[in-house]
Amino acid sequence: MEKRKIMGKAEIVAGGTVLFPAPDSLQNMPGDYAPFIQSIIDDIEQQKIQTFLRANNDMICLYWRIGRRVLEKQEKEGWGTKVIDRMAHDLKTAFPEMSGFSTRNIKYMRKFAEIYDLEFVQRVVAQIPWRTNIVLMEKLKDNASRKWYAAQTIEHGWSKTILELQIQNRLIDRQGKTANNFSAALPPYESDLVNYVFKDPYIFDFLGTDNVRRELEVEQRLTEHIQQFLLELGQGFAFVGRQVHLEVGGDDFYLDLLFYHLQLRCYVVIELKACEFEPGFVSQLNMYQNAVNRLLRHPDDKPTIGLLLVKGKNRTVVEYSLAGYTNPIGVADWQEQIKQNIPDEIWNSLPTVEEIEKELE
Repeated sequence: MEKRKIMGKAEIVAGGTVLFPAPDSLQNMPGDYAPFIQSIIDDIEQQKIQTFLRANNDMICLYWRIGRRVLEKQEKEGWGTKVIDRMAHDLKTAFPEMSGFSTRNIKYMRKFAEIYDLEFVQRVVAQIPWRTNIVLMEKLKDNASRKWYAAQTIEHGWSKTILELQIQNRLIDRQGKTANNFSAALPPYESDLVNYVFKDPYIFDFLGTDNVRRELEVEQRLTEHIQQFLLELGQGFAFVGRQVHLEVGGDDFYLDLLFYHLQLRCYVVIELKACEFEPGFVSQLNMYQNAVNRLLRHPDDKPTIGLLLVKGKNRTVVEYSLAGYTNPIGVADWQEQIKQNIPDEIWNSLPTVEEIEKELE
């Protein structure tokens, strides 16, 4: 809590709340009064949060019960849409101060009760706002995907908009899919954890539609859109720098991108290539990891992880290239946009930008 003067009057600022003006008697308060009142304010703020969470939980469970009763009536007595319309009217009349009883929302309640059991609602999705639950119902077709994205939403605190973006970019199909040597380079528990942190491919749709041919241009655009880049990388990544300089044996080397992962407690070196995978890329990345381990790594840090981003790869070639390396290295593709439900054989047959430009010439 801070105390300041405004136009000669005392003002107390505590927990973001201005208590103005401060009574003159505050000048005579004991020295430990400020931390005392701050602890009271913090307790009230925490209680407000808990009250909101309980209210959301209760509302979600109420919606499930309403949906379940509608379902039972429709199954037993064949009630149709007209009954739901009448329900919406009567509930709005009975509770004019409450929102959420539109015909459309009651239909969402019915679907909610149809796809989830009460135990799962109470344990998981009651922790998520109702509008976010609607996204899970609308955008996903199976319960396995809904449950996976619901768990991710709770774990990472995603908003409705972020959840929609992750569904659109098919995160569930990309998480933990890099070609890597994690199982050989790390203990089993760490290997599983690290593998889950990374994905394949990475989608950089915020770069724009221009075809990017140079690594430096990609780096520049990624750092210009660092917030979106960090979102695509996933929770826990902290940006350290671009073209980070390291001196090794009198020679200068520059890391494309350097991050620190707060949960894994280690540096992550990301090397970008605007071309398909080549075995020599692994040797270069491995050397950078050794340099970071010796020059930057704190004794309490875990070994540095390397992530090589390429524009295409043969997974078998990657597997052979990683064999024998003791540093943990992952290899993944990066794309400017995601392939939207197009079979690989059709997608791969489409002409590249270079081929189209050549044809036009």
